[in-house]
Amino acid sequence: MFSVDTLERNASKGHGLVTSVAAANNVLLVGTNKGWLVHHDFAGTDSNELDLSTRGVVDQWIHKVFIDPGGRHSLATICSSVTADTYYIHGKWKKPRVISRLKGMTVSSVAWNRQQINEAFTREVILGTTNGQLYETAIEEKDKKEKYVKLLFEITEAPEPFIGVQMETVTTGTAVRYFVMAATPSRLYIFQGTTSLEAVFMSYAEGIAHFTELPGEIPNSELHFYGKQRRSERFAWLAGPGIYHGHLNLGTSPSANHTHGGESNVESKWLLEYSKIFDNASTAKPCSLALTEFHFLLLSNNLLKVVNRVSQKVVEEERFDSRVDLGSPTMLGLCSDTAGGAFYAFDENSIYEITVQDEGRDMWQVYSSLKEYTAALEHCRDSLQRDCVYAAQAEAAFEAGDYSRAASFYAKTTQVATFEEVALKFVSVGESDALRTYLLRKLDYMSKEDRSQITMVSTWAAELYLDKINRLLLVTDKEDKEGEKEENSAVSEYQSTVQEFRAFLSDCKDVLDEATTVKLLGSYGRVEELVFFAGLKEQYETLIHHYVQQGDAKKALAILQKPSMSPELQYKFAPALIMLDPHGTVDAWTTTRLSLEPRRLIPALMRYSIEPHPKDEPNAAIRYLEYCIRQQQNEDSAVHNLLLSLYARQAEESALLQFLDAKHGKGRLDGPDYFYDPKYALRLCLEEKRMRACVYIYGMMHMHEEAIALALQVDPETAKLEADKVEDNEELRKKLWLMIAKHVVQQGKATKGENIRKAIAFLKETDGLLKIEDILPFFPDFSLIDDFKEAICTSLEDYNRQIEELKRDMVDATHGAENIRNDISALTQRYAVIKRDETCRICGERILAPRGMHGALGAARSYSSLVAPFYVFPCEHAFHADCLTDYVIKHTDKSERDRIRGLLRQLTALGNQEPPITTGSKTSAETAPADGRPSPIDQLRAQLDDAVAGECPFCGELMIKEIGQAFIGSEDSDLVVSWALP
Repeated sequence: MFSVDTLERNASKGHGLVTSVAAANNVLLVGTNKGWLVHHDFAGTDSNELDLSTRGVVDQWIHKVFIDPGGRHSLATICSSVTADTYYIHGKWKKPRVISRLKGMTVSSVAWNRQQINEAFTREVILGTTNGQLYETAIEEKDKKEKYVKLLFEITEAPEPFIGVQMETVTTGTAVRYFVMAATPSRLYIFQGTTSLEAVFMSYAEGIAHFTELPGEIPNSELHFYGKQRRSERFAWLAGPGIYHGHLNLGTSPSANHTHGGESNVESKWLLEYSKIFDNASTAKPCSLALTEFHFLLLSNNLLKVVNRVSQKVVEEERFDSRVDLGSPTMLGLCSDTAGGAFYAFDENSIYEITVQDEGRDMWQVYSSLKEYTAALEHCRDSLQRDCVYAAQAEAAFEAGDYSRAASFYAKTTQVATFEEVALKFVSVGESDALRTYLLRKLDYMSKEDRSQITMVSTWAAELYLDKINRLLLVTDKEDKEGEKEENSAVSEYQSTVQEFRAFLSDCKDVLDEATTVKLLGSYGRVEELVFFAGLKEQYETLIHHYVQQGDAKKALAILQKPSMSPELQYKFAPALIMLDPHGTVDAWTTTRLSLEPRRLIPALMRYSIEPHPKDEPNAAIRYLEYCIRQQQNEDSAVHNLLLSLYARQAEESALLQFLDAKHGKGRLDGPDYFYDPKYALRLCLEEKRMRACVYIYGMMHMHEEAIALALQVDPETAKLEADKVEDNEELRKKLWLMIAKHVVQQGKATKGENIRKAIAFLKETDGLLKIEDILPFFPDFSLIDDFKEAICTSLEDYNRQIEELKRDMVDATHGAENIRNDISALTQRYAVIKRDETCRICGERILAPRGMHGALGAARSYSSLVAPFYVFPCEHAFHADCLTDYVIKHTDKSERDRIRGLLRQLTALGNQEPPITTGSKTSAETAPADGRPSPIDQLRAQLDDAVAGECPFCGELMIKEIGQAFIGSEDSDLVVSWALP
């Protein structure tokens, strides 16, 4: 992981021997024993040499050099036997500037403000001196000198040099918090506070500063830090007894009590004693230290040791004096470039680069061996490494008897331990709970493609669940008084296990084999879980069947109300459910979103209706059927028949009569007024002795005589109402009233006088339909005429009035006939005047033009006049016969058009058969047949005249029909298209 190569053989460029080296951002700053400062910029491939010595002063050397993390600001302290000076050098300068206020002070350590420093301004800088003092200064590049130098802290008792100091700043809102760690060979100080460095150290002026003291001999004590992104994360202090190191957590809020000195920001503190590193720790102690992410680089007696910070073991060694390729150097120290991630070693002449290659590749093994498994997993780079860590965790938990935890870790492994091996481990120790845990966790990490394996593992886990539930059930059934507390805990565990098992079924319902799981649940007698699983798998039929067997209709109906439910299940379980909960079932049927067919529910309704019910309990079947007919407007005759039968079996007849009178089909298009079978209804009502209903049905079937006959047995008033329903047949209506009259006369039990008075009153109810003579035959032959005197006189007066009305009607009819004869005589004298210049309304030519162009039709008609035939209408429109005929043919419908053309063809054929006319014309008497009937040609002419000239085409129905016709007919479409083309 670590290798050493020569970087610069002549590091001092001939200006003496190397005394100090600092590195940052690919820049190396080298101090020599002759007071020279050599600046190596490996990124820019150039170097700068500066002489800091003072003329006339002998024995001047560079005590120590410092450079900021960005490689732009540098400090160097040059010492002599007389005094010491500290110089500031900017990366752009060719000449250093002395910090005059530090005259005579030897700077041994520097802390840069890494979070706020920039190229032009150093911001706050803390300087530690060999006299145990800490100063603050700030240098701006444009000023060419320091802005100030302030004393921050001083060790008054037994002063020691500050060999290392580090400053970190954390900005929270508008406040800046400072954290300062400073080290001497025996003490490690921590300072923290807000506002400014001066304020931070002022708070420690009155009290004793907190420090950690580790006394001991050390040739060279150092304080180093490691971090990323301008923030220190770890520190290491090369102290007398060992390497004191830890983690910095600068996100932690500072303690209000400064007596703790910032210990809350230092975590995971540890002292790595030299005895663990060196065989002879009393004589072999390191002289220099470098800190990497996971290792310590220790330099001791020309030996470089690489120590793992976590395992505290030496992982590599390198002896420089045995490296012939390096010139067998004698090393002076180490330095690191935190920004560039590089590490260097140097001797009096050369600089060597220590290359780090993937130092964290084995850290997962280190952490795993220390049982720090979380950190080990963080440093794993592939699945095999993670498997090894999980396996190690599992083995440790298994050996400790924590089988459940071991199962969880074993489930995460895929390559180290096989499924069979792990399962057998738990089986061998009898840990079925741990085995179940392993199976459940294994399911979480299985790929979806391993469906068969997932199914098997899930089934095994389900069986383990069932086994545990049964074992707990046996414990809870014990009635041992001494074990009451254990029993209570067993009950609680039993309930929690059942809930856990149900949650498992919910999660694995899609991967468990349905048939196997159902069989498994049944074999263990877990009916409730079987029902639960059936619900998960949407096996609603099984669920409903179970609830029906348990008599829990509400749960069954709740399942049936689901939108995804098949209507077939409604029909299947309807008989059982309506017997368990009639009204709840009907409520479910009437509120469901499913479209149920009432016809398929009839068996359930009939079964329910057959069973006896309390008298005060409403009939659920009737309520549902009423809903179907009234709300859904059902037209199924079976539904109507069933409701009618249920009404008929009720004690009261009113509901039946209301149903019959409702006529639920009335008002619907193309449908009957009722949908039940009237013959079935009549037969049923006769069986159930519902006579009023029978009367209504007889009347509805137009069997009025039967209706009256039955009604007279029940209630004569009902018979009268039924007789009045016949309105379109006066004879039948009279016959029905005569039946009632006969019943009234012959069934009366009163005296003769009362019967006659009752009969006379009955005649008044008929509104004159019956006369006294109609009902006289119903009285006995020995009845006295005196009793009917008044009625007979009234009847004779009516007859006399009717005779007078008939006479008046006859006189009116005679006058009307005379008027008609006069009108007919007047029609024979009717004529029309045609002017000489009168034109045809169709062709525009004169009507009285000589016979010529318009003679064709006249020839067909055998007209002999010299003028072309024409028609004149009462509206005074006149037309040539040919023009009118063509016009009517063109505008009338097809059937009439064909009839007119047929008449024309027949006239033409008959006209050709007649002998030629020489002079004059034949009279109708001459051309008529001998029997006085019109000839065939005259009949055809009359038919043609009626078809063509029945009415004026401009004023009659033909003109009205033309309003809805298109201006351009289908026969003219070709002309329109040709006209539209260019």
